Amino acid sequence: MLMRRYEMPWRPAHEARAAAVWLLSTVFYGVAGALGHVPRQLALALAIACLAMGILRLVQGLRVLVLRASLSGQAIEVVRTDAIARCCADPNQVFLGFGFEWKPVHSQRLYELAKVDYREFLVSPRLLRLLGYPARPQPDEEIGLPYIHGVEPREVPLHRPLQNFEGGTLLVGTTQSGKGVALANLVTQAIRRGDVVVVIDPKNSRRLKRIVERACEDWRDPGTFLDFHPAFPETGVRLDFTFNWQKPTEIASRIQSIMPADTAGAFSAFGWDAVNVVVQGLVELEERPNLAKLTKYIEGGIEPVLEASLRRFYERTLGVGWRDAPEMKRLLHEAQRGNLKRPSEASSTDLLAFVAFYEHHLPQPQRTKVLDAQVRTFRHNREHYQKITANLLPVLSMLTSGDLGRSLSPDPFDADDTRPIMNFEKIERAGHVLYMCLDSLPDPSVATAIGALALADLAARAGMRYNLGIHRRIALFVDEVSNVINQPLIEILNKGAEGGIYTTCAMQTLSDMARRLGSEDAARMALGNLNNLIALRSKDRPTQDFIVETFGKTAIHSLRFGHGTGTDTHLGDFSASQSASLTETFEEMVPADILGKLPNLQYFASVSGGRIIKGRFPILDPERPASRSESARMHAHRPS
Repeated sequence: MLMRRYEMPWRPAHEARAAAVWLLSTVFYGVAGALGHVPRQLALALAIACLAMGILRLVQGLRVLVLRASLSGQAIEVVRTDAIARCCADPNQVFLGFGFEWKPVHSQRLYELAKVDYREFLVSPRLLRLLGYPARPQPDEEIGLPYIHGVEPREVPLHRPLQNFEGGTLLVGTTQSGKGVALANLVTQAIRRGDVVVVIDPKNSRRLKRIVERACEDWRDPGTFLDFHPAFPETGVRLDFTFNWQKPTEIASRIQSIMPADTAGAFSAFGWDAVNVVVQGLVELEERPNLAKLTKYIEGGIEPVLEASLRRFYERTLGVGWRDAPEMKRLLHEAQRGNLKRPSEASSTDLLAFVAFYEHHLPQPQRTKVLDAQVRTFRHNREHYQKITANLLPVLSMLTSGDLGRSLSPDPFDADDTRPIMNFEKIERAGHVLYMCLDSLPDPSVATAIGALALADLAARAGMRYNLGIHRRIALFVDEVSNVINQPLIEILNKGAEGGIYTTCAMQTLSDMARRLGSEDAARMALGNLNNLIALRSKDRPTQDFIVETFGKTAIHSLRFGHGTGTDTHLGDFSASQSASLTETFEEMVPADILGKLPNLQYFASVSGGRIIKGRFPILDPERPASRSESARMHAHRPS
C-alpha cells in the first residue's frame, strides 16, 4: 500500500518513451490490418489496446514533464491597483496573492528535491504554455530558489474568508523579503472594503504610503487620507492621544505604557500616580488634559492646579465670602508675613494659606480625594519627587518639545494653526485612513514613544467600543512591530477582535521581539495572540523554528534499495539478493532551511486555523499603466 502512495517525479519521463512505442504499435497494427497481414478484427482490437496504453503512458509522461517544467518557478509580477482589485471583488474574502494549498504531497516533493540537483531536471516552460499553464519563469538574477513554488504547476488566486482574520495576522520576513508589498496588498483591500484603516510605519516607506494614497483616491471620498510625520508636522494632521477617555485614570495608564520598564515597578507606579493627580485636578477644573499640560504641571509643580482647585472648592463649599472667614483671613496674614512653611518657590502666599486651612480647619467629611492627592503631592519633598518621576519626565519632554509638541498637544484656539485636529474617535466616525510615520531611523526613542502612545489610545478606544457596542471594523497595520509593541498592543491582539479591530503585525525576527519584551518566552506569548501567520524569507534560526512549529509535521516516505552478491566455497556457486523498503517518518511540513531560500514576495502561510498555503504577492504599482495582457490575465483569475 505504501508503495502505491510513493512518487518520485524528479527523474527522466520514461513513460513518454513507452507512450511512443505504444503509439507506434497502434500505427503498425492499423497498417497491418488494412493490408490484410493480420485479421482485421484482431488488428483493430490490438490497435485500440495499444492506443489506450499509449494515451495512458503519454498522460503519465506529460505529468512528469509538466511537474519538471514548473521547477522554473514564477517571476515577480507587477500590476496596477485596479487590476488587483478584480481578484478581490468579494469584500468578505481576503486576497492573498497567487498560489496553492500546501499538501503532504508537496512536502514529499520538496524533500525529494533536497536529494538531487534540480537543474538536471529542468524542462522548458514552453511546455507549460503549450498545455495551457501560465508560465513566467523566475529569472536567474532574482533572489531565492525557484523550485520551491514549482512543486505545483497550477496556481490559483488565493482567498480566505475575512472573518478568519479577526484573530490577527503576523507577517514575518527578513529585510527586503516583501513585507511592505504584502502589507500594501492587505491595506489596499481594507481601504476598498471601506474599513477604518490605521497604518503605523516606523520607517516611512514611500512606496507603501503612495499605494495607500492611491487606494484612497480610487475607492474613498476626497479628504479620507490623513498623514502624520514627526519630521514634517506642517504637512500632516495634529493628533490628540488624550482626547478619548471614559475615566480619568485611563490617561495615566496610557502614559504609564510608554514609560521605560523598571524591575520592581515602583518608579512606574509613582509615575502613574503623578500623572493621575494632575489629570484629576484638570478634570475638576473642567480643563481637558493633554501632554503639554501634564508635562508643565509634573515638571513645574502642581501648585497652579492646586490653587485653582482650592479656590473653586472653597467657593462651592463655603460660599462667595469664603476669604473673609476669620481663620482664612488669619492664615492669609500669616502667609504674607512668611510664617507658613513654603514647600517650593512656586508656592504663592495665597496657596500656603489655602492649604493650611484645608489641612487644619476643614472637617474631614467635607474633603475630597482629588484635593487630598494634590495636597499630598504639594507637601512631598521636591527633590524626592523629581527623583521618583525621573523616568517619566524625559518621555513627556520628548513628546512635547518643538513642533512635535504642537502636533501631539493641539490647541483648538490657535488661529494660526489650520491643520486638522484628529483623534481616534473622529477618525473612526468619519471612516478615515490614517498613515502614521514614526521616523524611527533618525530618532528611535521618540518614534517608540509616539507609536506606543498611539497604541495605548487605540486600546482604550477598543474598550470603549466594546462597552458601547460599536463594531465598525478597524483595520490596524503595524510594520516593524518590535519597535512599538507594548502592553496595550498585546491587549488589542488579545481582545481587540471583540471590539472590531483586525490587526496585522509585521516583524523581521523573533529575537527583535524578545529583546523588546525581555525574553523569548514573553515574545512567544505575545505572538501567540495572532491566529494567522504569513512567513516570507527568514534567515534567523529561532524565527524559522517558530514558523515551522506553527506549520506542524507530516509523513515523509523514503525508498531504500539493497543489493548484495556472494559466492560459496564450491566452484560455480553464486548467490544474489535485492530488496526495496519504504519507510515513513514524521518530518516538518516545511523544512526550516527552505524558509531561508524563498524568493522575494513568496511565502508560506498558516491561515484559517491551520490551513497551509504556498503563495506569492504581486507588486502593486499605482503609476503603472495597465496592459491588455495583464488585464486579461487578471480577469481570467477573477473568482466566480
